[in-house]
Amino acid sequence: MSESIRAGKFVELTYQVTDRKTGHVLTRVEFPLGYVHGHNEILAPSVHQQLEGKAAGDVIEVAIDGNQIFGPRDESLVFTDAIENVPEEYRQVGTSILMENDRGQTRSFLVTQVDDEKLTVDGNNPLCGRAVVFRLEILTVREATEEEARTGGAVPAGADVDPSLLRPV
Repeated sequence: MSESIRAGKFVELTYQVTDRKTGHVLTRVEFPLGYVHGHNEILAPSVHQQLEGKAAGDVIEVAIDGNQIFGPRDESLVFTDAIENVPEEYRQVGTSILMENDRGQTRSFLVTQVDDEKLTVDGNNPLCGRAVVFRLEILTVREATEEEARTGGAVPAGADVDPSLLRPV
C-alpha cells in the first residue's frame, strides 16, 4: 500500500498553473519539486490542504482565486519609464527586478512591456486578479529523512547544510 501525504512526509510533485478564463498555461514546473509536508508551504495553503491524504500517482486539480491569495491588482505598482533610463540587462520582457523603496522595503517587479521608447514593470504578483487552476501530479510520498525534516525539503547529495540556518523541528 502506498503512503499518503500528511505532516512529516517527503513529497515530490510537478505542477502547472492554467488561467481558467483563457485556458493558457501560465507556469509549469516539470522537474520534481520536493518538500516536507507540514514543514513549509511552498504552494498556496488551499493547495496543501487538497494534497492531504493523496498518494504517489494521484493527479489533482485545485481552483484558486488569485485575489484571495495575493489581493486585487494595485495599478500603483505598475511603472513606465523611458528606455534610456533602464540598464540594458533589464530590457527584456519577463526579467525580474528587485527594487527597494525609501523605507528599505524590497519588492520584485517583472518587466511586462518593452518598445523602442519605453519599458513597463509590474510589482503585482502575476496571479493577481486571475482565477487559476493548479494541476498537480504527485510523484513520490515517503518518510522524510532526518536531514530533510530539519531543512523542510530535499537535500542534494553531498550538500553541506549549515546547522545555524536550520529551524527546530
